[in-house]
Amino acid sequence: MAGPKTDSSAAAANPVARVLPLLGLAHLDRPFDYLVTEADSPAAVPGVRVRIRFAGRLVDALVLERRATSEHEGSLRFIERVISAEVVAPQKIRSLVDALSARYAGVRSDIYRTALPARHAKAEETDTTTPWEQLGEFTEPDLAGWSTYEHGESFVDAVLGGRLVRAAWQIAPGQRWPELVAALGAKVADDGGGVLVVVPGQRDVDACEAQLRQFVGPRQITTLTASQGPQARYSRFLSILHGQGRLVVGTRSAAFAPVDKLRLIVLMHDGDDSLADPRAPYVHAREVLTTRSAQEKASLIIGGHSRTAETQLLVESGWMHELVAPRAALRALSPLIRAAGDSDIALERDPRAREARIPSVAFAAATSALQRGEPVLFQVPRAGYVQTLACGSCRTPARCRWCNGPLGLPSSETAAPTCRWCGRMDAAHVCPVCGSRRLRAVVLGTERTADELGRAFPKHRVRTSWGDKILSEVPGDPAIVVATPGAEPPVSGGSYGAAVLLDTWALLGRPDLRAAEETLEKWLAAATLVNPAGKGGEVVVVAEPSLPVVQHLIRWDAAGHAGLELSMRREARFPPAVHVALVDAPREALEDFFAHAELPAHAEKLGPVDLPAGADLPGEWDRGALGPAQRMLVRSPLTGRDELGRALRAAMVSRAARKQEAPLRIQVDPVHIG
Repeated sequence: MAGPKTDSSAAAANPVARVLPLLGLAHLDRPFDYLVTEADSPAAVPGVRVRIRFAGRLVDALVLERRATSEHEGSLRFIERVISAEVVAPQKIRSLVDALSARYAGVRSDIYRTALPARHAKAEETDTTTPWEQLGEFTEPDLAGWSTYEHGESFVDAVLGGRLVRAAWQIAPGQRWPELVAALGAKVADDGGGVLVVVPGQRDVDACEAQLRQFVGPRQITTLTASQGPQARYSRFLSILHGQGRLVVGTRSAAFAPVDKLRLIVLMHDGDDSLADPRAPYVHAREVLTTRSAQEKASLIIGGHSRTAETQLLVESGWMHELVAPRAALRALSPLIRAAGDSDIALERDPRAREARIPSVAFAAATSALQRGEPVLFQVPRAGYVQTLACGSCRTPARCRWCNGPLGLPSSETAAPTCRWCGRMDAAHVCPVCGSRRLRAVVLGTERTADELGRAFPKHRVRTSWGDKILSEVPGDPAIVVATPGAEPPVSGGSYGAAVLLDTWALLGRPDLRAAEETLEKWLAAATLVNPAGKGGEVVVVAEPSLPVVQHLIRWDAAGHAGLELSMRREARFPPAVHVALVDAPREALEDFFAHAELPAHAEKLGPVDLPAGADLPGEWDRGALGPAQRMLVRSPLTGRDELGRALRAAMVSRAARKQEAPLRIQVDPVHIG
C-alpha cells in the first residue's frame, strides 16, 4: 500500500484501523490495516462503513477493530472517509458472519451483502429515539393457546422469564400459528425483550403483522421484506439497530436483523425453499438463527405443520425439545383422514363426478360438506392445465416416439396426445414398459381441475387460488375451492368442511431427497384448515394407504415421520446425517480445484457427474479447453462442524492465488442435492 497522506495527522489513540474490504473475492477476504486521521477517529469505530483506496480504486470496507500498532512492515495509507457513523455491523453481527463464513465456505463480504441493507442518507435523518413503549398501546394477549401442547405452559413461562429454551413446534390441527406467535411475541416485547420472527413469504408476514396489531400499535411492528424500497428498508434497519424496533417480522434476510436484547427467535416452515439464499454462499435462515440462538443466548422456536430432518436432528441431539400436542388433543382437533388408492377411482361414483378424477369416498365427503353449507378444498400440485401424460396402468411417463419428449394434451380435449417438444401427434401411443394403450394425466392443475369439478358439482361456485391469484380468504358458504400447495385460503371465521388432496403421486414421485418431507408439510397445512372430525370434517388423500407418509398423515404424526426420514438418511449417508458439499465447475477446473484441496481426513468424493437437468453454472468459459460443467459431491461426517467448510474455503483462496478464473460454485449442505 502507498504511503500516508502528507496533509493528514494520524489519530492520537489507536491510529490503526483493521478493515475488511467488501470485494467478494476469497483471497482478499481478510483484514487490511489503514490509518485513521484525528478528524475521523471518533466515527471510525468497529462496525462502521468506510471508503478505502484498494489496488488503485475506491471500495467500501467495514472497520473490524482499532489498534495502536500494525503488524504491516511498510507504510500505511489513510482511509479516505467514513461513509456513515452508524455502526451497521455490531460485534454480534460480525461474530455471526464469521461463523457462517466458516460453515458455508463463504466470503464474508457476500454474507454482509445480505445482512446489511444499502445505505440511504435520507433514512439516517429519521427519528429513531422515541422509545418503543411510546409508539403505541399494548393490549394484554391471551397465551392460553400454548396450553394445547405438552409442556407448553412451562415453555412460555421460561421464555417470559428470560431463560434459554429451544423447541421444535408442531402446529396442532385447526390452530392458526400467527395467533400464537403474535401473542407470545407481543408479550416478550412488552416485557423489554427483543423478538425476531422469520417466515418464508410476504403472505406470512402480512398474517403475522395482522395478528400483532391486535396487541400492539402499527408503529411498534417492524417488518423487513424484499418488496420494501431502499429508504424504507434502511430506515427500519436503523430503528432496529438503535433499539426502537423491538418486534421484528420479516422474510429470509431479516434473520440478520440486529435486534437489541434478543430474547425470542421464531422461524416458521424451515423446509420452505425460499428460506435459502439463492446467492453465494447460499446461507439458510435456519442456520443463521440457530447460530444466533447459540451466540446470543436467545430462545428459539422452529415451527411448522410438519418437521424437517434437520430440525429432527436438533431434537435427537438434545439441543432442542419437542413442543407437540398430546395424542388425545390431536384426536379431538384433527379431521377424519382417509386414504383412497387408485383402485377406488371411478368406482361407485355419482355420474356427475365421472370426469372429476376423485374416488367415491372423496366425492361423498365433498357432497356431505356442501350439504352442511361448508366450503370444500381441493389441493392440486400445480397451476394451469395438463402438464404431461403417463401410462394409465404403470404410470411410466409417456414419451414421444420420435424425439423422446413428454407427451401432453393440447387445449382442445378432442385432440390426440401431442409432443411438447417436436409437436408430433401420437394417437396410437403404446407404453414401452407394460404395453398398455391407456393414458392418464400426470398433473391436471388448478384450471383443468376447476373445470371438471364445476361439471361434477354444477350447483356450487368453483374458485381457484394459485400463483399471483392467491385468495386471502374465502367465505364460509358452500363452494369448491381449488388451490395449489401454499395458496390455500383460510375460511373467514371458520374452516372447510372437507379437503381432497389430488394428484399426490406427482408430489411423492419427484426425484428429490425431500419429496416425502415436503409433501407431508403441504398435506398437513391443508388438513389443518378443515373442521375436526367431531364437526364432520374430513380429509381424503388420493394415495396408496400403505405408503409411510400417508400413514403418518392419517395419524397426524409429523415427529414420527421426521424420525423415519432422519433414520433413512443416516443409512444412506445423506444430509443432515452428514455434511455434503456440491462443487460445480468446468471439468478441467474441477480437477484442478480438488488436486490442490486438502479435504478433512474422513471426507469422501463422489463423482464427477454431469449437472442435473435445470442446474446451470453461471459464467462463461472456453468449453473446448475446459470441458462441460460437472459436479463433485464431497461427503463428510458431522464431527468437526465447520471442518469441511474451512477446507473448501482454503481451496478457494488457493485457486484465486493461482489465478484460476473459470466459474466455480460451492454449496455446503444445500436444500436440494439433485
